[in-house]
Amino acid sequence: MADSDIETVLSTCEQKLAAGESINLGTEGFWRKVGQVKRDPALIEQYAERIGQIDRQAFEAWALRSFPIRLGEALLWLGTVISLAIVAAAYYVDEPWNGLLLLAGTGGLLVTTHGLGHLIIGRLVGMRFTHWFIAELARPQPGVKTDYASYLRTPARRRAWMHASGALTTKAMPFLMLGAAAGMEAPFWSWIVLIAIGVVMIITDVTMSTKNSDWKKFNREMAIARQLDGSR
Repeated sequence: MADSDIETVLSTCEQKLAAGESINLGTEGFWRKVGQVKRDPALIEQYAERIGQIDRQAFEAWALRSFPIRLGEALLWLGTVISLAIVAAAYYVDEPWNGLLLLAGTGGLLVTTHGLGHLIIGRLVGMRFTHWFIAELARPQPGVKTDYASYLRTPARRRAWMHASGALTTKAMPFLMLGAAAGMEAPFWSWIVLIAIGVVMIITDVTMSTKNSDWKKFNREMAIARQLDGSR
């Protein structure tokens, strides 16, 4: 009966997407069935490709803008290099410009390194990525889209750390930049701003991300990993 329910939901989603309908995978029961599949290696092998295809088609319909992952990755690395160059330039100017350049470069790194963190760790654990995208104007920070079939075939604990990687990278960045602030003898107010950015992001993660973002996904996948460990 369980396999029959999965088949029904996947077939319904496939039919609606093929007909050009705009669907919400959550209300279709798709993600509940994906959660069921994640807990059974045999189901993963059976359904991973179909789930990945449905997820990709739905993504292409709702993403505000999307680009091939190679282009997105190149832009992220370019942005990272430019941001680091801005920080480096801060060593050669006086106050207050060194502090302003330091903060500008840090802001750029916060945007670019989040996605790169996901990409690097995701690939190390065996995932593929298909797109670089902007979800909506309310959430303009670029994201990277996993190939969901490869995501499902990656062990749950590794999936969890892929989700955590972007958040950990961005949370570390303001504190890492304190070293640059010391090296360039940046003004005291720039230190305060860097610390404040780091603390605010940590608070935001604790109060919000555990409910609807990277840390929610981390907790979800770790719970699956623990359940699978306990069933062996």
